[in-house]
Amino acid sequence: MIQLLDKKTKKTGRVYDRIAPVYDKFEAFIERKLFKNLRQKSLENLKGQLLEIGVGTGKNLQYYTTEAKVIAIDISPKMLERAKNKAKKLGKDIEFHLMDAQELKFKDNSFDFVIGTFVLCSIPNPIKALKEVQRVLKKGGKAIFLEHVLSKNKLIALLEHLHNPITSGLFGFNVNRNTRKNILNAGINIVSDEELAFFDVFRKFTCTKGG
Repeated sequence: MIQLLDKKTKKTGRVYDRIAPVYDKFEAFIERKLFKNLRQKSLENLKGQLLEIGVGTGKNLQYYTTEAKVIAIDISPKMLERAKNKAKKLGKDIEFHLMDAQELKFKDNSFDFVIGTFVLCSIPNPIKALKEVQRVLKKGGKAIFLEHVLSKNKLIALLEHLHNPITSGLFGFNVNRNTRKNILNAGINIVSDEELAFFDVFRKFTCTKGG
């Protein structure tokens, strides 16, 4: 049984259990128009021991090659069940665990890659999760995050702040997090910070283990 840390984390898990049946349909348009290409370009050439935090319904699974030994975790049993079914249909050999990214049950320096796609927006304590990423990432390994973040544009940022109570309450994710700052506060090095879409809202962070 998964050991969740606090009430906020339990609430997040319940939210994603609730929306699991409609999650893929809800995001179908933006997935097809934007996220699909971002995922493929970021994930299709990875090799070695790989951990995906917040696998959700398994949208990334089709892009991992056989050269990547993938372990995937999530706090929502119902999202995880859908990811397992997707892996089975794809013929992918993926190891799944019901686990909290804020308290990873892996040894230090275990993974060549840690992947998070649109997940740091929903973890109650993203800095704690990022410190765990830092701990389990090998020296010389990379952490790759695709995220929607707080814009530097004041008007866009205002809209994000106004919408955040809705997205966080109904869907469990925050649209106004300063993810770059959180990554740095966790002690992780940012190698590149790429603006992908909607000005600077959608970003790709490629990171390495801090000192």
